[in-house]
Amino acid sequence: MRFTDSHCHLTMSDANSNLERARAGGVAGFVVPATKLDDAAQTVEVARAHDDVWAAVGFHPHEAKDCDDAAFATIARLAEDKRVVAIGEIGLDYHYMHSARDTQRDVFMRHVALAKKLDLPVIVHNRESTADLLELLMSGDADGVRGILHSYTEDVETAKKLIDRGYFISFSGIVTFKSADPLREVARALPHDRVLIETDTPYLAPVPYRGRENEPAFVVKVAELLATLWKRDLAEVAAQTTANFERAFSVKLPR
Repeated sequence: MRFTDSHCHLTMSDANSNLERARAGGVAGFVVPATKLDDAAQTVEVARAHDDVWAAVGFHPHEAKDCDDAAFATIARLAEDKRVVAIGEIGLDYHYMHSARDTQRDVFMRHVALAKKLDLPVIVHNRESTADLLELLMSGDADGVRGILHSYTEDVETAKKLIDRGYFISFSGIVTFKSADPLREVARALPHDRVLIETDTPYLAPVPYRGRENEPAFVVKVAELLATLWKRDLAEVAAQTTANFERAFSVKLPR
């Protein structure tokens, strides 16, 4: 069996040791997203060093206030690297409001335009901003853009709207939390060929690792939960989510 981690911030932890433990547990593909200018080049460096790791570059909504023309030009340049397979982590976050709403929206759509120009998927963060996010993703400016809703926590209707728009839905350790019954119902209802699994390392460790620093090896726990929800063998879930990973990011895992 081979598993994948569609979203792990390996620039925030010891990448080599995390990757070694994950591979030992059967995890065979990883996408490392940036969150700001300072770590964007680092994601590319990690990806260049490992043939089963790919990078994404972009500004997280918390950091949108720092995405001036010069910073965005650097992101656009890095996005041309052959190891970059997505624009992200980008999106909206109205919980902490580290950047103003208008700034978040403007920076998000600037990244969407870049993704459209380069024919890359976007990796989308959403927290307490679903209405605005849908408005932007359903707009004409986002026509033809595809991507991944990372660490999904919204309802079935929102997921299906985005799937119809060409998006994949990625579940993190949140789906294993005791309080996540509604989210498990979403995971149960979605088409299996549009679902990804992730850790969001070093955050959101799944049960039974809650309270610990997350790492890519723990993505297997998300797959195990999906196997239970879907009433499928774990090997089937591994094969399906791995195939989805390759389609979502237009990559082939090393054989």
